[in-house]
Amino acid sequence: MLSQSIAAAGLAAMAQTATAAETSSQQPFAIALNTSTIRGQKLPLAAEIEIAARAGYQGIEPWMNEIDEHVRSGGSAADLRKRCADSGLKVAGVIAFAEWIVDDDARRAKGLQEAKRVMDLTAEIGGRHIAAPPAGVSQADELGTSKIADRYRALIELGETRGVTPQLELWGFAKVLNKLSEVVAVAIETGHPHACVLADSYHLYKGGSAYESLRLVSGDALHVFHINDYPANPPRAEINDAARIFPGDGVAPLDVIFKALRGNGFQGMLSLELFNREYWTQDALQVARTGYEKTRAAIQASFA
Repeated sequence: MLSQSIAAAGLAAMAQTATAAETSSQQPFAIALNTSTIRGQKLPLAAEIEIAARAGYQGIEPWMNEIDEHVRSGGSAADLRKRCADSGLKVAGVIAFAEWIVDDDARRAKGLQEAKRVMDLTAEIGGRHIAAPPAGVSQADELGTSKIADRYRALIELGETRGVTPQLELWGFAKVLNKLSEVVAVAIETGHPHACVLADSYHLYKGGSAYESLRLVSGDALHVFHINDYPANPPRAEINDAARIFPGDGVAPLDVIFKALRGNGFQGMLSLELFNREYWTQDALQVARTGYEKTRAAIQASFA
């Protein structure tokens, strides 16, 4: 039977079967590669997809600018969809920065048009989620929970027409949505069944959120969780994205995160998102493999 299955479905199906078995038997979470982790190598998205598959990931989370560049270079969204499917990779989501939240009506309208474009391309490549961070918010914006919730709900409703769900993203350095408590409050305030949260181990730290609070967030409201680690120095007030390091190489209480996610019934993907300039000078495949292996090891250590 196994022989016939391989012959019928090909190597991609065999890889997907092996991946599913590994995820269920050896680790509770699937792992995706956020392409920022190897951004500095300046590879085309098609090459990053191949690297993610070769490194062992179950998914990939590309950035919108990479999809645009692929299309500008003569490729298509359909081609990316096929590449991911043939490689046994799920599109965990797409990272984009549409200004859906800002007070300026003209900018917000333009931001919603950009969000529509991003959603359409995300659906075309096989994705079902996009990031929805508080991009473009300035000190002049007068934002509160109710206003943000109304605008986030409008974004969700736009996504419903395209089969794509925007994830309200926590940014620890931002003026708003910088704490888990605020992000969850906004999501609740929408009253929408598709409201969800995109959290990140680094941003939880940067914004001063307690990791233990993750246990209060249902796994149904989390589709992707950005995983990374950080060193003890520089201190929280001074640390930035470039300081992110491989899981297990820093001081983040990853065991608290993993146990909370599993306890909440999280069925989404951990997406390795790094911006480390030193990693960007190294071989992309080796960085991806190291990131995958260290993420797996950190998960397994949490439940040993």
